[in-house]
Amino acid sequence: MRAVVQRVTRAQVTVAARLTGAIDQGLLVLLGAGAGDTPTDLAYIVDKIVHLRIFSDAAGKMNRSVLDVGGGVLVVSQFTLYGDVRQGRRPAFTAALEPALARALYEQALVQLGQAGVLHVQAGEFAANMAVELVNDGPVTILLDSRKAF
Repeated sequence: MRAVVQRVTRAQVTVAARLTGAIDQGLLVLLGAGAGDTPTDLAYIVDKIVHLRIFSDAAGKMNRSVLDVGGGVLVVSQFTLYGDVRQGRRPAFTAALEPALARALYEQALVQLGQAGVLHVQAGEFAANMAVELVNDGPVTILLDSRKAF
């Protein structure tokens, strides 16, 4: 499982001009599931997301998590995180998990984030053409991979 985690001052997702999710301070998470991903991969990613110490403390050091600051998490499904462009210019998505299983992991991610203590969990719409707006704070962007490829 892969995630691009961005610290934001605000973010929102719309589908056909309909707002599906919005947060103020917190994390925008682009989440992709890869072939062979399991609930264990999801648990690893969720734990990393909620405990990443990327918010500033009183001394200005990145030392606080989204839980510590009471921030929200907006999760957007993104199978393109598994796009392979090593050959040619058109991405191949053969490493992405098939949609029905990916949807189940995505929906479980939303549940697990709430269970982990995130008070404001919001979502995009799985398999939709979404418009994602954000104000990246810092900017701070972290890449996560449950298989620790990076």
